Amino acid sequence: MVVLHLLAQGFFQDIKRLFVPSGPYKYFLDYTRKHYVLDTFDVLVLVPYFAILIILALYGLHRYQLVYLYLRNKKSIPEPGRFQTLPPVTIQLPIYNEMFVVERLVESVARINYPAELLEIQLLDDSTDETQHVARKAVESLRKQGVNIHYLHRDNRMGFKAGALEAGLKIAKGEFVAIFDADFIPDPEFLNKTIHHFTESKVGMIQTRWGHINREYNHLTQVEAMILDGHFVMEHGGRYHSGRFFNFNGTAGIWRREAIETSGGWQHDTLTEDTDLSYRAQMKGWQFVYLMDVVCPAELPIEMTAFKNQQFRWAKGLLQTGIKLLPRILRSNLPWKIKSEAIFHLTANCSYPLMVLFSFIFLPAMIVRFYQGWFQMLFIDLPLFMAATMSVSSFYMISQREIDPQGWKKRLKYLPFMMSVGIGLSVSNSRAVIEALFGIKTSFKRTPKYCIRSAKDRPAPKTKYRRKSGYTPYLELILGVYFAVTVFYAFSNENYLTLPFLMLFVVGFFYTGAMSLFQNYLARFLGSKLPD
Repeated sequence: MVVLHLLAQGFFQDIKRLFVPSGPYKYFLDYTRKHYVLDTFDVLVLVPYFAILIILALYGLHRYQLVYLYLRNKKSIPEPGRFQTLPPVTIQLPIYNEMFVVERLVESVARINYPAELLEIQLLDDSTDETQHVARKAVESLRKQGVNIHYLHRDNRMGFKAGALEAGLKIAKGEFVAIFDADFIPDPEFLNKTIHHFTESKVGMIQTRWGHINREYNHLTQVEAMILDGHFVMEHGGRYHSGRFFNFNGTAGIWRREAIETSGGWQHDTLTEDTDLSYRAQMKGWQFVYLMDVVCPAELPIEMTAFKNQQFRWAKGLLQTGIKLLPRILRSNLPWKIKSEAIFHLTANCSYPLMVLFSFIFLPAMIVRFYQGWFQMLFIDLPLFMAATMSVSSFYMISQREIDPQGWKKRLKYLPFMMSVGIGLSVSNSRAVIEALFGIKTSFKRTPKYCIRSAKDRPAPKTKYRRKSGYTPYLELILGVYFAVTVFYAFSNENYLTLPFLMLFVVGFFYTGAMSLFQNYLARFLGSKLPD
């Protein structure tokens, strides 16, 4: 251990010497060092280190603000009126290659309790595989039972999901339009619980909370559920109850048709057409309602690659929406509280490339700060770390308490793991952010669903929708090794306070990288379920 420690010290000293100049400039630098504490290497390390840490701390403080806004205003829930005569409603079901779940989807929607003469269902199918046959058969069966359901198939995927919704809207008969993705199972009373909020003429959209039918499947689905719970409780709840803008999530919600049409309709120049339309509609003066107590169950991705693809699409699309709409928002007459929240919301994923840069610079920064003494670390670095990271734990802990007041403590054991997975996603999501910033266009990559409810279900034979993991898992594994070295350095220098924080990085990068590769190549040979 001592030998390794001496070798490590020699290695880092050699690296540091590369940054020390020689010649006349060295004499000048020697003179300036008498007046300045930091040398060139320290500056090169600490300037980006603190810059990144301060930015991440600002986003962390914003999470605290959302928690505060939610807790302060959560009881301000408006009571809806009642329609004397129920309005006509169209339910749109956009699907693409969903052969395992499409039958479950249409059957659950057909059970929705609403006057038959006022309800129309559109199955918007862009599929190119056997889903077409399964979907047609399911629709024909329901039509024979008297259900007003129509099968609409497009020969191309122009505009992807937004294009399908736009095409269906042109022939829809409903005054209001409910949308459900393929993995959702709406409650039979969904419309009766939501439609009456539209008695207020300015309400343009109603969003409900997502539930999770396969939350207990494995560790990954537990993490995904916690992440989504935080979004739907803290973010939606905090923004809605405090009068900020919040977004439609693409499914499990209802639009007033007029709100869609007067706001420019569905547009497909971003990967998050739902957020794009949401901001345009609210800028037009339409009001949104969020119903946290109305839950619409859905299936969570059970594979790491599928989860990363989903997060990639959301991260890229959200920033694309920001690039498109933030200049317009900032030039508008909207209150500053709405403008500032839009900035934090639409640029939040910029924290991912900053996290990757921070990962690379953390070890040399830790070396520099170690030799500068503990006082500065305790009173400068530690508060910034707390602001950047601890807000995550409080954010998701409170969301679990709000959803499940009785059993929320049992879920806290997944909190450190959830933080690790969030760190592990930074490589994949950084690529998404970079593509958005440089205007690189990519197709809408669907998240595969396998009709999974519990660990007893067997997804292994259903491999046709699995995607290749690409090169990002290897970068994640490299970062995992890098942080393992950082842990060794911290331990050998008795810097024990940093070890729990560093272990989040080690676990996160190793888990996301290893599971992406393992599930991609070996899951087809496994038995009852994919591994945790």
